[in-house]
Amino acid sequence: MELFKLSDMTKGWFVGNFSPTVQRSDAVEVAVKTYAAGSHEARHLHKIAQEITLILQGRARMNETVYEAGDIVVIAPGESTDFEALTDVTTVVVKTPSVAGDKYEC
Repeated sequence: MELFKLSDMTKGWFVGNFSPTVQRSDAVEVAVKTYAAGSHEARHLHKIAQEITLILQGRARMNETVYEAGDIVVIAPGESTDFEALTDVTTVVVKTPSVAGDKYEC
């Protein structure tokens, strides 16, 4: 058995083809991300990867739509999105596949 700490990972990403990681994989990336109310991420897209975001806790706005706990948002390759935490938010993010450099700000 091994033990890792999410706090040792980069921005909550703990599975994927990067370092540090718990499990190296070209197939998938997984993160648990936390945001304070009012924080945001700039509009971006992935040309190759699909991104699936579960709003685990809190409320967030993406592309002018408000999502809340239990909502799962699927963002196709080439589709852009932004992100704003309307409350403190925890998300689980899955990206397939894991491709270095596949994030483009719009």
